[in-house]
Amino acid sequence: MGRTARNIDRAGTRRKDPGPFIVGILNVTPDSFSDGGDFLDPEAAAEHAAAMVDEGADVLDVGGESTRPGSDPVSQEEEIRRVVPVLERILSVRPEAVISVDTYRAGTATAALEAGASLVNDVTALRGDPRMVSVIEAAACPVILMHMQGEPKTMQKEPHYQDVVREVSDFLAERAEYAVAAGVRPENIIVDPGIGFGKNLEHNLALLRNLDAIVDLGFRVLIGASRKSFIKRITGAQEARDRVSGTVATTVLAFEQGATFFRVHDVRANREALAVAEAVLRTPRR
Repeated sequence: MGRTARNIDRAGTRRKDPGPFIVGILNVTPDSFSDGGDFLDPEAAAEHAAAMVDEGADVLDVGGESTRPGSDPVSQEEEIRRVVPVLERILSVRPEAVISVDTYRAGTATAALEAGASLVNDVTALRGDPRMVSVIEAAACPVILMHMQGEPKTMQKEPHYQDVVREVSDFLAERAEYAVAAGVRPENIIVDPGIGFGKNLEHNLALLRNLDAIVDLGFRVLIGASRKSFIKRITGAQEARDRVSGTVATTVLAFEQGATFFRVHDVRANREALAVAEAVLRTPRR
């Protein structure tokens, strides 16, 4: 059992384990930007999930609605129809798996938690459904609060900030305070600056360059930069699957600044890079 399985469960996040934790992405959607349509079948999804666990994934993040730029929402019923059978199939073959459900809908979160999920990843930071915070509080489960300017359909149409680092930090602090006031334990909160969500290349680089401002909020930090288009802007890699090296670079740089969770498609490459970074950064100097 991986360290996340020991330390992230419905009882909360144990701060004594500093990570790093790899969050493997499993999109059960027809239109996600990198792997849309690949894992709609529960059997195929479970097989891929098992492979990610074998490669070192600590958490599997299962989502039933694409949040790529320009995407359209689906109904809650459709989201549940996509997600729950996959969760059940994964846990039938890998009962030790720790699963996060990527949703902003309280109904979907409830169904997923009842099916065995242990975390909720809310890209709206509890703004998308007013009932979600009650679900999180009642389940006493960890929640990921992400910053997004706008919504997926329009978020990449000329995003603008006066000071992206300050504005994102302030937003995450406010959303965390909201959650705590509603009864969510602070140790159950993970914050995500939302790389690529309503941000251009310069915004993404500024956040990655100044990640300590997010870490200083006092919550665990998740970075989700995997295969994103800003890497294409830098490296020229047109196909999402060719952006592994750029993703690994963001993972190592974010880890060095104190990030704890890394949401990625390519588990093995990122796990191996983190193993090297951890050995270098956490070995006492002679």
